[in-house]
Amino acid sequence: MKKENKTHDETKLISGGRDPESNFGIVNPPVYHASTVLSPTLADWRTRDPMKDIVYGRMGTPTQKSLENATALLEGGDKAFATSSGLGAITVALMSFTEAGDHVLMTDSAYNPARSFCLNVLAKYGVETTFFDPTIGKNISNLMKKNTKVVYAETPGSLSFEMQDIPAISEITHEHGAVLMHDNTWGTPLFFKSFDMGVDISIHAATKYIVGHSDAMLGILVTTDKHYETVYRGFRSSGQHAAPDDCYLALRGLRTLGVRLNQHQENALVVARWLESREEISQVLYPALESHPGHELWKRDFLGSTGLFSIILDKHYDDISLGAMLDEMDLFAMGASWGGYESLILPGSPIRSATKWAPEGTLLRLHIGLEHTENLISDLDAGLARLKAASKP
Repeated sequence: MKKENKTHDETKLISGGRDPESNFGIVNPPVYHASTVLSPTLADWRTRDPMKDIVYGRMGTPTQKSLENATALLEGGDKAFATSSGLGAITVALMSFTEAGDHVLMTDSAYNPARSFCLNVLAKYGVETTFFDPTIGKNISNLMKKNTKVVYAETPGSLSFEMQDIPAISEITHEHGAVLMHDNTWGTPLFFKSFDMGVDISIHAATKYIVGHSDAMLGILVTTDKHYETVYRGFRSSGQHAAPDDCYLALRGLRTLGVRLNQHQENALVVARWLESREEISQVLYPALESHPGHELWKRDFLGSTGLFSIILDKHYDDISLGAMLDEMDLFAMGASWGGYESLILPGSPIRSATKWAPEGTLLRLHIGLEHTENLISDLDAGLARLKAASKP
């Protein structure tokens, strides 16, 4: 009887996408800069397969293919495509499966550029978008139409961190012949196995945790063989192309994704639990906390949690008070994106179409980096003291 060979994720992170024998024994796949790729004979030129072979720089170099193979292996998909940004991956996915007269269902908690693309671009070409309550579960069946081609999920939701029942949504989506897309940037291929949950297209802003060092722009789509050709045609027609240097940085970042995420998770739990104890905080929106409304879904579907969450302050603060807190932070910086080694903090206001967002206080989104938690807590403690002092009449 053949012994089962179970390759653990920690091993896949190290071995995926590597082929030293094809690269002169070099451990990490090198950077291939290329536009023109030559054919030695006319017969070779005639028989090139752009879906498999290296034929032109925009269609992918060996560096890009290595990253795509490693990511697909880790998440449990069959094929992957690297794009120039996370939004690039979103647009390729949506355009690949829609045409004039089609209908898209998108979670009301989606990353704002995704909803903007639907409302400002797809709408111009006759594609209708309906936003749904992220906690809808199987009741999404009430929103399905005959022309619904895509259901777009994101769990947890951007800024507001609602959890979605992806297996339930997947079941309804497939009953109606539609495709389920999921933004898996927060969970990463390590902590959320999209295809085990019934997802058809998994989308990543690889700029964030996969790169991990805040120094590259990159998106990745992972899919199954069933949908590969559809995504490939959309990818090729869109002109999307991931820069080889950015792919190299993502490959390098991928090797340490496991140890980085474990530390992000450990730090975030310590800081989140401390924030729960503060009188200035009315709610901590972090699915790994028992107090989170979607904690049971997180515990059922995820293999871990990452470093991004939001807090709701005890009331609404003006920019003078918020500035007193944020401008003088020592370790928490204000900046877009997240997923790097550094801690970040920003005010936010989720945009809603189908659901009501009316918390009792100001929302702040935090990314907990790899600094020591004692120092992070001290920085937040001083910031909250400044906030409280500045808001006194």
